[in-house]
Amino acid sequence: MLLLVGLGNPGSNNVNNRHNIGFKIIDAVNAHFKLSKQKPKFKGLLTTGNIDSKKIYAIKPLTFMNNSGTAIKELIDYFKIDAKDVFVFHDDMDIDFGKVKAKFGGSSAGHNGINSIDKFIGKDYSRIRIGIGHPKQKNKVNNHVLEDFKEDEEEKIKEIAEIIVKLIPTLIEKKMELFSSKVNQNLNGI
Repeated sequence: MLLLVGLGNPGSNNVNNRHNIGFKIIDAVNAHFKLSKQKPKFKGLLTTGNIDSKKIYAIKPLTFMNNSGTAIKELIDYFKIDAKDVFVFHDDMDIDFGKVKAKFGGSSAGHNGINSIDKFIGKDYSRIRIGIGHPKQKNKVNNHVLEDFKEDEEEKIKEIAEIIVKLIPTLIEKKMELFSSKVNQNLNGI
């Protein structure tokens, strides 16, 4: 059993925020792999299904970014999913817009959603960091993640989501470097 988590904030006013890129990835995974209809469970919107004969749970926590760990902890305890089988998709300001980096474990780098998950399940899970770029002025950091993607960025995010979805089988085989490399090679071709 594997758990895919997309980080974001609930509410119609947050749908296109940079912070909600994880939600967008989970929506793309749900559609592509025809996972079950989203149901409100475990403080989030949960879907289930199979990818390459592996049982998959996918969730968009509705606890707001800073409390994402509470939903994940509840779900993995209930289904007895090991933290090493958790994959979290989230935004990262320290990566150029549109670049993707996947890794197992590591620090939160100040990301509040990751801090929350670390607190509840430890650090031994996979993170798929999707670059949203950094604002030029440090005092604009908080606003940057909560602002909507620009129109041209929105198109690029759709393309990134499509590429990530096609490479999910590589990701769930835990071939993190290969996954990152292939995603970014495909993005360079766009």
